[in-house]
Amino acid sequence: MNRLEGRLKKELYLDKFVFTGLTNLNTGFDVPSIKYFSALDFEIVLKRVRQLGLGIYGIEPWKNGEYYWAVTYEEVTNDPTDPSWYIKAFEDFKKDEEELQYAATYYIPDGILTEE
Repeated sequence: MNRLEGRLKKELYLDKFVFTGLTNLNTGFDVPSIKYFSALDFEIVLKRVRQLGLGIYGIEPWKNGEYYWAVTYEEVTNDPTDPSWYIKAFEDFKKDEEELQYAATYYIPDGILTEE
């Protein structure tokens, strides 16, 4: 599988198992493949990520279509699948601002994609 195929397979997997039923708030302020969610929907995203054994490389909230801040797993741990880091980061962002839209970069183990 080449890089493009791998990226498309990951996007399809996320759409089917992580983002299903949620509202993507990306109205064109970022590339279409990056999905943004309200705090309520992003909480569901993080729950699904944890349940599926995936991980989060980074969380990037935006406010009113503008970059707000970002945090990556390397700042906290050496394991993107450790839910304690991304749950705490999300809780910290929610304390700062209530009107943020959340995007993330996702770790999907290769074995999961070959099973799909």
